[in-house]
Amino acid sequence: MRQRAIHRIPLLPALALVLLASSVACRDTATGHLPLKTVADAPLTGGTTRWDYASLDPAAHRLYLAHLGDSVVTVFDTQQQKVIADIANVSHVHGVLFVPQLQRVYASATGTDEVVAIDPKTLAITARIPAGDYPDGMAYAPDVHKLYVSDEHGGTDTVIDVRTHTRVATIPLGGEVGNTQYDPVSKHIFANVQTRKQLVEIDPATDKVISRMTLPGAQGNHGLYIDPQTHLAFIACEDNDKLIVVDLNQRKLLSTFDVAKDPDVLAFDRALGWLYVAGESGEVSIYGVHAHAASPLGTAMLGPNAHVVAVDEATHKAYFPLKSVAGKPLLRITEPHP
Repeated sequence: MRQRAIHRIPLLPALALVLLASSVACRDTATGHLPLKTVADAPLTGGTTRWDYASLDPAAHRLYLAHLGDSVVTVFDTQQQKVIADIANVSHVHGVLFVPQLQRVYASATGTDEVVAIDPKTLAITARIPAGDYPDGMAYAPDVHKLYVSDEHGGTDTVIDVRTHTRVATIPLGGEVGNTQYDPVSKHIFANVQTRKQLVEIDPATDKVISRMTLPGAQGNHGLYIDPQTHLAFIACEDNDKLIVVDLNQRKLLSTFDVAKDPDVLAFDRALGWLYVAGESGEVSIYGVHAHAASPLGTAMLGPNAHVVAVDEATHKAYFPLKSVAGKPLLRITEPHP
């Protein structure tokens, strides 16, 4: 996420695993149109302040939104299309993650450098766990019952045992950390180290870095999504407006695309094969992903500060929290449309 101070951290010695192919720049991104239509603009609560990550519980028809500027986790009912609760006292909340295996929500409270656990049934905070410096994105590794938290300024991933809600490890990554994601194919954790232009692989069994992939052409590689079906990693570079596509099986960089300005959050509709790239600029890009190839479907303005997106793969609806439209926050809901 943006709004961050840059803290340069001395590089740690490690064996670099260099990508096997050079970057192929793709500059034919379609512009000015998105294959979407807006089906609703639902009011959101609170002030016209910054929103951050979102996480969907499709079975319960709930969308959890990090209202960073108000320090609350907003709970939105996607069937009724209305806010049903605001969970307060989550200071400068950045990341939010619903974990279906646990029926639990986690949120990173950057203002207090901690992670909070939330019970979806009662919407009460049930635990507060110390994290590192500026906790942001989160990923869950189910086999080891561990939550991995990007400490963006601290240059580490904090590891939390979800059975005891205790911090069990701190993994030095050697630079400013972007998003962290779990790969269900390798059962490993991957994290962007954006000041080193690297994608780092962590073995959850040992909580050790086992490889570092150099990303040619990356500047500020922050956003990250891993698709288990194709085993592709999609990486959004916020400092030079690029989307990098990596084949994790071959450790091979497949392509680099121009993308929405200031790209941030990625979301994927696997049923359609659509990758959403949401930009701080308000632009959104959509890519079609088939087999091991991605192609641009369009880039256009969607709404002010539309840098966060969550997608419901059952309904194909996409949700974009917008900071201020006509002086009020709202949730723009879209669905595919030619």
